[in-house]
Amino acid sequence: MSDYKRATKRIDVSVGESVRIIRELQGMSQNNLARSSGIPQSTISAVENDRINLGVKRAKTLARVLKCHPAVLVFPGWEVESEHAA
Repeated sequence: MSDYKRATKRIDVSVGESVRIIRELQGMSQNNLARSSGIPQSTISAVENDRINLGVKRAKTLARVLKCHPAVLVFPGWEVESEHAA
C-alpha cells in the first residue's frame, strides 16, 4: 500500500459551502446554475445551506455545469499529501 498518497483535511468547509464557493467563482447566480443544470433554484439553495444532501446525481450534474470534478463538491477541503503513506 505504499503506492497511494494520503489525503489530509486542510480546511473546514461543508458540502453546501463548497457548492456556493465554486458557483460564485464561476460568476453564476443560483438562478443561472438552476437554468444550466435543470436543478430547481430552491434545491440549490437548500444544498448550499446544508438543509438537504447533495447526493451523487446532483453532484455529477452540478460538477458538469461548474466545470469541476464531483469530488471537489463532495469532499471539500481535502488535499492529497505529496509523500507516500507508511
